[in-house]
Amino acid sequence: MDISSDLTELGRTPVAVICAGVKSILDIPRTLEYLETQGVAVAAYNTEEFPAFFTQKSGCKVNCRVNSPEECARLIDASIKLGLGSGILIGVPIPEASAASGDFVESAIQTALTETVAKDITGSAVTPYILTRVNELTGGASLAA
Repeated sequence: MDISSDLTELGRTPVAVICAGVKSILDIPRTLEYLETQGVAVAAYNTEEFPAFFTQKSGCKVNCRVNSPEECARLIDASIKLGLGSGILIGVPIPEASAASGDFVESAIQTALTETVAKDITGSAVTPYILTRVNELTGGASLAA
C-alpha cells in the first residue's frame, strides 16, 4: 500500500490543514479511513461530504461539519486544549462556478490510470503523469478547477 508520508505526519503533528479535498485520483474512502486510524480529525466546511479536490462532492460523509471560520477555530482550539497531538484536516469545497463535472473528471482519471498500467508508469512518476494527462483529457477543466 502506497501511503503518503503527509498522512502519517498528520497523525503525529498537532497542525490544522485547510484544503480543497483529497485528490480524486486517489482512493478517497481509504485515505479518509487511514487518517481516522491515525487519529486525525476530519471535517468539512459547509457540507456533509468531504470534497474531492476537482469537485465539491466525493460521496464520503464526514462526522464533523463546520459552518464558519469561528467553528473552525473552536475545533482547532479544542484539539489543542485536549492535547491530542494529532492534526485536523478541514476540507473546503471548490466554489461551484469553478468545479469540474464529477463524471467528466472521473472518466479522465480512469483513462489516465489505465494508461499508467499500460505504459508501466510506477512510483513517484504516477501522480504527475495522471495530473498532466487528466488536464489534457479535460481540455484544461481540471486545472481550472
